[in-house]
Amino acid sequence: MPISNYGVLVGSLIDKLDSPSASKHNPESKPHFQVLVDAEGVKYRIAINVRSEMNPPNLQVYFNDHYHHPILEGFSKLSSGFHPLESHPGFQALDFIRENLFSFEDMKIIPSIGSTSGNDLNEILNVHLDQAQRTTGAIIYAFGSKWGPELNKPDPYFGFIPGNGIHDIHMNQGNIGHYSMDNGVYQDGALFIYYPDENRYMALFAKFQSQEIHSDDKTAQPLIYQKSGKPEESEPVRIFAALIKSPNGDIGNEKVYMVNLGTKEIKLDGWSIIDRNQNKDDLTGKILEPEGVLVHTLSGKGAQLSNKGGIITLLNDKGLKISGVSYTQYQIPEPGNLLLF
Repeated sequence: MPISNYGVLVGSLIDKLDSPSASKHNPESKPHFQVLVDAEGVKYRIAINVRSEMNPPNLQVYFNDHYHHPILEGFSKLSSGFHPLESHPGFQALDFIRENLFSFEDMKIIPSIGSTSGNDLNEILNVHLDQAQRTTGAIIYAFGSKWGPELNKPDPYFGFIPGNGIHDIHMNQGNIGHYSMDNGVYQDGALFIYYPDENRYMALFAKFQSQEIHSDDKTAQPLIYQKSGKPEESEPVRIFAALIKSPNGDIGNEKVYMVNLGTKEIKLDGWSIIDRNQNKDDLTGKILEPEGVLVHTLSGKGAQLSNKGGIITLLNDKGLKISGVSYTQYQIPEPGNLLLF
């Protein structure tokens, strides 16, 4: 079954404890970075995994100091506090796979603590959260599973009563074994920090190396078990451009540009292009020549390229994501001009 009480916590940073310090406060604790947040006078603790209980133990992480994605456009409407979210496309809920929040190929394996390079996950979190503490008006957005309030039970790390918090700040699908019970679509966890003085967002996305990056669209159970964390499919096809605004009107004139980076012909029978709302355009009958480019004009009855920002995903005949991109409304060029990814 999916994780419980999925949503987003919005608040301001009060305090933090990295994993070694947190363990001193609570010797029975698991390796988490702890963050204390205030949301309109209510305190919450954010527990961020820095190590996996399964092997390999180190997490895969994607950090971006200047993050852009259409999902951010709804953040400013969220008031301070916890907001339950429906796990459906088109809402604020996060899905690493289906919303093209980042490229899995850009994730890096980050040690939890003790890296000689100083680039362990504790150090990285401390750098960004220290900046948030120094920045007036900085806002924390934590997506995950809420617990509490735990009446008459003080928080074991920061001592506030009642205990309140949010965890599962990581990918929550594609799990195997015991943790497969947590699998669900549109319920992934993540951490964002908004810096108002610079009008920018920092984003942190994390997954365990044991989690599969292809999952069933309904159950989020893994489709293929792999340990690499990289797309297993070998088709070297990429979406590299799109015509989002046409001088002749958008419906029936929007185009998606794909390139075959390989040396073999690829038949696209059963392949499809998906938009943010999971509307689909079929590519059956089309062929990508070796090292060739294919321009697909959307029918206007399936996938559509929103002028308010959106995503474009390419699925193969097995339903596996081969390529995916996203764009905001501010990145869209003038009518007739291509947006390059």
